[in-house]
Amino acid sequence: MGDLAADTALTPTGDGTFTATLSRDWEIWGPNGGYMAAFALHAARIASGRSRPANATVHFLGAASFDAPIEVTAAVQRATRQASSLHVRIDQQGKALLAAMVWAVDTGIDGLEHDDAPMPSVAPWHELPTMAERIAGDPGAVPSRYGFWDNFEQRPVTWMDSATWAQRELEPAIYENWLRFASPPATDEWTQAARLLLLVDLGAWPSIGRRHRTEAWMAPSIDVSCEFHHLDPTDDWCLLQGTSPAARDGLIGSHQRVWNERGDLVASGISHLLCRRIG
Repeated sequence: MGDLAADTALTPTGDGTFTATLSRDWEIWGPNGGYMAAFALHAARIASGRSRPANATVHFLGAASFDAPIEVTAAVQRATRQASSLHVRIDQQGKALLAAMVWAVDTGIDGLEHDDAPMPSVAPWHELPTMAERIAGDPGAVPSRYGFWDNFEQRPVTWMDSATWAQRELEPAIYENWLRFASPPATDEWTQAARLLLLVDLGAWPSIGRRHRTEAWMAPSIDVSCEFHHLDPTDDWCLLQGTSPAARDGLIGSHQRVWNERGDLVASGISHLLCRRIG
């Protein structure tokens, strides 16, 4: 089990430059994209000195390896009295891995407020079995071989046993799951934002499994863009909803939204996946 804050620690090497070591606790098809994006947020935090991120747009440029350190560079593109725009780049052994743009802002700014994105009408997390309980009650279920999933407690909103899943009728691409990180709670807005960015990146592919039979396919993310609406480090359980409105020309589009258990929309985003056959 990993700790996202500890596992994205940066060691300064110069003005706006850092190095870091990747943790295998976040492995799924290689280092998880949301995990890599969390390094970019960490660097933006240091470079900006602002209270919280407003949004992050990330392009995944290459697959990282766990066998070598990464180099992270963050630079302020523009700064005003209330906000800063930052560019962050991650490289590894001369190969570009990630490029990100981040807006960071100060808290306490007076502005308009509304929340017109009600949570879906689903059972609360405490009324649902855990993923471990679901798998234990299904003799044909095979736990994921990726330790990445050990970083969460999961309570899926809907469930099909393995026999039903194999014979299922294809449905709209909608995935809903209550998740909380197994590591200690976040301590500040930036750490909470990194967790939400990871969840937004996570919501695309599971929804595709409802719409298609995906056994012969894989689809790594090529980008993710996340808006941070409400950053409360005390938030624990979050409802992640992932949908895919369209897929064509080898690209899968996806929309993700995350609510806390009080029903506040805390983050939303979009991402593209690049689809290819396995083998």
